[in-house]
Amino acid sequence: MVTALITVAGLAWCCQLALGGWQIHQFNRAFEALCQKGRIGVGRSGGRFKPRVVVAIALDDQNRVCDSLLIRGMTVFARPAKIQAINGLALQELQPDVIFPHDSLCRNALSLALKLKHG
Repeated sequence: MVTALITVAGLAWCCQLALGGWQIHQFNRAFEALCQKGRIGVGRSGGRFKPRVVVAIALDDQNRVCDSLLIRGMTVFARPAKIQAINGLALQELQPDVIFPHDSLCRNALSLALKLKHG
């Protein structure tokens, strides 16, 4: 009985590792495609017991959003998605509280992504 329990726990752990690696691979592919489009801003919010949110935006030469990436969730099944509502907007027009009025985690991640790092 104990051996079976240890075996099941070991298999669950191996599945978690494999699915987590697959999620990271999917995110890296989407992020690499985003990096090809312009300057990037990335923001992350969430915590240990809250869903994590990662927002990345790509800006063109005129400081307009040319593409974006959003990944949100607590499990390894969260997939990267686009934020269609902000495509084409200027950096100054982006207001996280208007874009995500009911989601404080997305609002926080977007506001962090808007603070582009230079260097």
